Amino acid sequence: MDVINPASICAPAGLYSHGVVAPAGGRWLYVSGQIGMRPDGTMADGFEEQARIAWRNLMAVLSEAGMGIEHLVKVNSYLVEPSHLPLLGRVRAEFQPRPPPASTLVFVKALVRPEWLYEVDAVAFHP
Repeated sequence: MDVINPASICAPAGLYSHGVVAPAGGRWLYVSGQIGMRPDGTMADGFEEQARIAWRNLMAVLSEAGMGIEHLVKVNSYLVEPSHLPLLGRVRAEFQPRPPPASTLVFVKALVRPEWLYEVDAVAFHP
């Protein structure tokens, strides 16, 4: 995959690339929104733990598809509380491939349930 970060625009301000080009002839995986729910169905306590478990869940879906973090092309993060942004940066750094995928971060008023503080979905490609 080729990362696209044009010199003609501002460099990425965080852990993302402006674009990622995937070559033809591979497998695409679209990962549904993952939240901080443990395998036993209980919700993690607090934002940082929810974000970390959501990313672990994302990694589990990638693994089941025969892919790894290096196959991420696009990541969308949904955050309820703007003050949690520094915590998200710390968690994402634990799971961040190099070069980073294209990413979007959206602050939302709420997720489906009030106890949900973070959700992440993704697109991955395996050549």
